[in-house]
Amino acid sequence: MTRVKNIIFDLGGVLLNLDVAQTRDAFIKLGLNQIDELFRIGHAESFFKDYEVGTISDEEFVEKAQQLSLPGTTSDQVIAAWNVMLLDFPVERVQLLNQLKNKYRLFLFSNTNAIHLLSFHKTYQDVYGAAMDDLFERAYYSHLINQRKPDVAAFQYVINDSKLEAEETLFIDDALVNVEGARLAGLQAVHLTGGKTILDLGL
Repeated sequence: MTRVKNIIFDLGGVLLNLDVAQTRDAFIKLGLNQIDELFRIGHAESFFKDYEVGTISDEEFVEKAQQLSLPGTTSDQVIAAWNVMLLDFPVERVQLLNQLKNKYRLFLFSNTNAIHLLSFHKTYQDVYGAAMDDLFERAYYSHLINQRKPDVAAFQYVINDSKLEAEETLFIDDALVNVEGARLAGLQAVHLTGGKTILDLGL
């Protein structure tokens, strides 16, 4: 195996704790009962996928969710339900990233959206008093580059944009479908599963 010089991290479930079930339950309470069909980690479809690749606006996303919810559901209720899955950044993971910066070039590649970006950036800033993106040489967000994992073209975009050698680059994600996409793009890749965290990888 080629020596790793660069690491690309996923965000949710790898650096940021998530509880997707909380968002599922919150949307069901709002009457959006199709949530399981509309959104599954690694398999987002319909307007959820459109939002992740930046082809619809925040307003359009919220409006579409409202249309599928109970009459009278407000935009604030939709946004609150959407953000409730976003939890915390464990301090030991942040400390590890700061250590790894001395050994590797670090990058972030997240399938996300503008509403979530605003929320998790604020969460990090409030706790650590710094910008989350400063942990990385470059942070790539699907809605800003208009491409998402697990598409090979999305990984190739990151590789080319940051002038990486794929075989020298490790990708870490908690969704197997994304790990498989990364491997097809020539990256080394690790699937975080079974309760493991980045602290268990011996980086």
